[in-house]
Amino acid sequence: MGRRGITRLVAVVALIAAIAAPAMAQDKSIKIGVVYDLTGPYAGGGSDLQYLGAKIIIDYVNAHGGVEGYKIDPVYADAQSKPDVAINEAVRLIEQEKVDMLLGFYASSECVPVAARVEQFKKFMWITTCIASPVLADRHLQYVFRPQPFGTQWGLASTAMLTYYAKQMFGMDPKDLKVAIIHEDGPYGTDVAKGNVEGAAKGGLQVVMNEGYSATTPDLSSLVTKLKRARPDVILHTGYNPDISLFLRQAREGGLHFKALIGHGAGYTDYNKLKSSSGTDINYFMDVDPISIWEVKPDAIEADLRPMVQMVGDAYMKAKPDTVLKSAHVGMAASNTWLFFTKVLPRAIKVYGGIDAEALRKAALDVDVPDGGTMLGFGVKFEPESGEMAGQNTRAYPVVVQYIDDKSYVVWPKALQQREPVLKLPDSSPYAAN
Repeated sequence: MGRRGITRLVAVVALIAAIAAPAMAQDKSIKIGVVYDLTGPYAGGGSDLQYLGAKIIIDYVNAHGGVEGYKIDPVYADAQSKPDVAINEAVRLIEQEKVDMLLGFYASSECVPVAARVEQFKKFMWITTCIASPVLADRHLQYVFRPQPFGTQWGLASTAMLTYYAKQMFGMDPKDLKVAIIHEDGPYGTDVAKGNVEGAAKGGLQVVMNEGYSATTPDLSSLVTKLKRARPDVILHTGYNPDISLFLRQAREGGLHFKALIGHGAGYTDYNKLKSSSGTDINYFMDVDPISIWEVKPDAIEADLRPMVQMVGDAYMKAKPDTVLKSAHVGMAASNTWLFFTKVLPRAIKVYGGIDAEALRKAALDVDVPDGGTMLGFGVKFEPESGEMAGQNTRAYPVVVQYIDDKSYVVWPKALQQREPVLKLPDSSPYAAN
């Protein structure tokens, strides 16, 4: 072959390589099993909104070229608000769908067993939501990571606020303020209640009742009767939905009165569903959860995150145009999913050579995000596997918000406060105590 022929051959080979390279890049993908509860009581408690937040980010990432040449290939699954289904779906995704990792999970009652099962498979699990401490506490898991705060922090936040404002808002010393703790009896509600008990003891609050119930119970009238006997000033409630709506309806019918109610995430974070079932009765109720990304002050987060907050909000309203108040659930999942795609996955590919569980684990442990580095405002640093809460984000925290006239305001902690809380229900409330 002459020089001219060789030159042509080289040119053809180069052209084929140039054409094939993008095709090869497009063929690279990370297959992610995305698990939420799309049916059942956990869906009504906010899991369907968490799913929406994660999906918004996955769709956005794919529309903008994927991550380091990898397309995101999601395989969505419905855990149906049942722990056994969540386990079976996780196993199916790993064994049959051959996913590279799992993302999502809303209910702590599902996360506790699923995390152990995923660890056995040595697959990577990125938890966007479920908060109970037992998901991670003393388990020293290697491949399970949670950027969320953990449940005990919810209970500590509400009781810290009550302790601080007892004298100012109620005219009582903390020891005279009567608090009732009621909660669904799964890992989530039990863990938050544990924080309530710990925080009440620390602040000297008077706990007059501490009782759990099944989230699927059809009747809470006996709980209402017990509360009427205990006569609490404040009710601290942790539940999903429809149990929250059931409780509020039966409390009103049973003539239960109190001065304040503080919910703890899940069903209390979906204002729109609460209002659809209870109307204006929920005015001045409070809720504990990570801050809504739409309530974070723009100058408190990195500049490149601000358009992402806008994008998520626009996509949310397009999907649910009847929304009265954007739920923190959507932004929570969006922020935590975006964190994975921008801080963990790129590092696994570039520094540790791939998308296997070991590369993702090392990349997650390297994450060191200061405050302001997520849409939720807080930073990220995961506890190593030797720690008591291995895989837990040590920089995450919840806030307390109050719903007033179809708006929400951060009322605790003081550093993030948009206004002071109103800790005594107005006389117009059907629950207001005399």
